[in-house]
Amino acid sequence: MTTEKAASRAVTRVLVNTGHGKGKSSAAFGVMGRAWARGWSVAVVQFVKGGKWNTGERKLADHLGIEWHTLGDGFTWESTDLEESAAKNQHAWEVAHMKLTSGDYDLVILDELTYTITYGWVPVADVVAGINGRHARTNVVVTGRDAAPELIDIADTVTEMKKIKHALDEGIGARKGIEY
Repeated sequence: MTTEKAASRAVTRVLVNTGHGKGKSSAAFGVMGRAWARGWSVAVVQFVKGGKWNTGERKLADHLGIEWHTLGDGFTWESTDLEESAAKNQHAWEVAHMKLTSGDYDLVILDELTYTITYGWVPVADVVAGINGRHARTNVVVTGRDAAPELIDIADTVTEMKKIKHALDEGIGARKGIEY
């Protein structure tokens, strides 16, 4: 990164939580809590995930008055219409882009955004341009597996979650309060 580019982004940050381990979204929601505690205006846009699950992080956000948009239709392997899934996630990107450029937010979390790129639903160039063109006050956290190299290049901090062991491997299902 050039010194000029680094100086222009000295105030805000782009964080990417990627990898095949658990905890990408949870880490992003930890940032959400810290931002709220500092008086920041926060918005969350969830891609892919549908609104069927009553998650703890959503309940927390509602309690704190954090703006939250769950705009996907669930896991792709459960989809009965991938064209509809693509359209919903393209719409989610439009909503996210508006949040990024509005100047209304100190933090925008783009949860599971990487999948929209991987599936070809939103071009990586559009995402990079949207994040780079964000309002000067807006920090961004992106989550999801297999972050595109272009996304990694524009990030200030990239964390890869690596699974060592998971209860699901032993047939132990997700538990409220731990996984959701």
